[in-house]
Amino acid sequence: MSFFKNPSWINPEMLAFNTLDEVPQSVLDNIKEKLNQLVSKEPEVSIVIPVWNEELNIVKALSTLVQAKTNVPFEIIVVNNNSTDRTQQVLDSLNVTSYLEKAQGIGPARQLGQVNAKGKYILMADADCFYPTGWVENMTRILRKKNVACVYGRHSFLGTKKNSRWQFFMYERLRDMLVEFRHIKRPYLNSLGMSMGYVKEYGLNAGFIDHNNAWGEDGRFCFELMRYGKVNMLRGFKNRVWTTTRTLDKEGSFVRSLIVRVLLELTRFTGYFTKMKPHDTKSSKNPPSFLFRFKFFKSYKETHKY
Repeated sequence: MSFFKNPSWINPEMLAFNTLDEVPQSVLDNIKEKLNQLVSKEPEVSIVIPVWNEELNIVKALSTLVQAKTNVPFEIIVVNNNSTDRTQQVLDSLNVTSYLEKAQGIGPARQLGQVNAKGKYILMADADCFYPTGWVENMTRILRKKNVACVYGRHSFLGTKKNSRWQFFMYERLRDMLVEFRHIKRPYLNSLGMSMGYVKEYGLNAGFIDHNNAWGEDGRFCFELMRYGKVNMLRGFKNRVWTTTRTLDKEGSFVRSLIVRVLLELTRFTGYFTKMKPHDTKSSKNPPSFLFRFKFFKSYKETHKY
């Protein structure tokens, strides 16, 4: 169990790479070989990953996805959202199916991915994440259940020299209790694009959310999917996706991030006791709690310019 340390299934060498040039050709060749062996021409599942300047991270993510232990036939689709680094070069060298989305934004990128997906089910993933071997199998197992429209998984943060794993463990235990509570009435608040799956037919009907300058596109999309069926959660520590601290780093420090999240939950806690009424997710405004977070980060960026 990786309560106080990073999981053993993540290659420490992969975590140590800071630039694409540091990755040995043998590592890239190994990923390419496994992709050729695993990717199916008749997939049941399509893993869609939107990327923007992720030349190194996409290598790391793929290095774990190719370790998948599953009988589920799947494909991997990467949508390049106007990257200016060597992301496309990497994708081409690995023979990864990719598409270019010129309209900037996570919404258009994911929409292009699901339109071109061959699978009955779609699993959403992010380039800065590491995926356990059972992720594809267990997410798909839930999606196959009757009346299930969407499933989301949990995530943990990788420990770094700056922030030890035990700090994240304590934060995650508190968050876990809150997630279970939110799942009862408002599961869409827990859904994140790094580990989320849905029935492709329902996703195409709903259409992705392109909500510029707003938080919660993933949650809005999940809310739309609730019209077609249940939203289930993939539990179990072994099923967690592991991600970098990139988001937390943007907020300044771990303590600052924790304070932001505590204040955020206090502003919207009472709403967890009731279900959100149906509304237009593509035009509605975020509640005050989200606006608070948006203004907080905007203020932080303005006062920390280099």
